[in-house]
Amino acid sequence: MERPPATFEVNGAALRRTRMHHGIGIHELADSAGISRSYLQRLETGTRRRMRPGTYAALRTALNVDDDRLLNEEPTEKR
Repeated sequence: MERPPATFEVNGAALRRTRMHHGIGIHELADSAGISRSYLQRLETGTRRRMRPGTYAALRTALNVDDDRLLNEEPTEKR
């Protein structure tokens, strides 16, 4: 059985495009996903890139996304 990665690297621009495409405000999405507005803003701007699996799943559920369009195609290395 394969274990999920410890974190997922999110593509902030893709996250923002998807949120806006669905017509969801940043406060509404943050509330739906159970995360803070500032955390979501940091993800969208690229200040923060990594999310834990449970948080990533909650964000995908809140956006009704069932694929990996929110992830970076080429993850960057940890510093």
